[in-house]
Amino acid sequence: MAKEVDLSSREWCDLVFEGKNKDFGAYVIRTDSTKRHNKAVIYTIIGAIVFAALAWGLAQANKYLEERRLAAMAEQEEVLIDMSQEEEAPEPEQERLEQPKPEVLPEEVLKSVKVTELQIVEDDKVKKEDEIKTQDELKETETAFGQKDNEKGTEDRNVTRTLKEEVVVEKPVEKPKEVKEEVFRSVEQMPQFPGGEAALMKFLQSHINYPPMAAENNVQGKVVVQFVVDKTGRVGEVKVVRSVDKDLDREAVRVCKSLPKFTPGRQNGQAVSVWYTLPVTFKLQGTN
Repeated sequence: MAKEVDLSSREWCDLVFEGKNKDFGAYVIRTDSTKRHNKAVIYTIIGAIVFAALAWGLAQANKYLEERRLAAMAEQEEVLIDMSQEEEAPEPEQERLEQPKPEVLPEEVLKSVKVTELQIVEDDKVKKEDEIKTQDELKETETAFGQKDNEKGTEDRNVTRTLKEEVVVEKPVEKPKEVKEEVFRSVEQMPQFPGGEAALMKFLQSHINYPPMAAENNVQGKVVVQFVVDKTGRVGEVKVVRSVDKDLDREAVRVCKSLPKFTPGRQNGQAVSVWYTLPVTFKLQGTN
């Protein structure tokens, strides 16, 4: 049987180049090929390990940043201060005031007189009750031709009745409750200030009036404000989610309410109302 030959061994290389010029470059390349192959394998393994470590580290970093973001949002919710809208106390319903109903007097009816008219008609058209009765029948019914039939009533024409007015306060008609439009916190396309973030910061710097009391007491800091950009781009409800000082908070809310129209946010291609978070920095000149 033929002996197994290791093609990467030096013996095989010497056998191949036996009787040939070994100083030629091909011999050197052939003898060093095993080292090169081993180095290539080692470098490949090291590169795979480094790549896997980088991918794992990146995933961990993203996870840590996400946890930090959620923690920051939770902290903001805890210090939520709504300075723009206060719940309106429901107006007390006006009670219906009714005065006691006046006693209704029985209606007085004047006596009336029924006169039987004499009319000549054919016999077959005469009603039984209109037939002229005999003397005997008249005695029994106590009625006679031309006799007045007095109905029950009163002859006093001066009877008057006083009607008392009833004072009624009508209950106001309740207006139909308006259905509040949904306000998103995150959408596919967030609202954009005309000119971008740089223009927004420039607007804040040029329109902020530093409160004198805060300046006198050297009060500085960053007020984090949230406001609604509705589907028309206008700024709606404004609230402070991270407070520094009541004067600084009030000025931050005022400036945000004066912002011009944004490009509205969009979700599924439709303009929607979105919460927009904006940090407003108050810093006195000449301080580090």
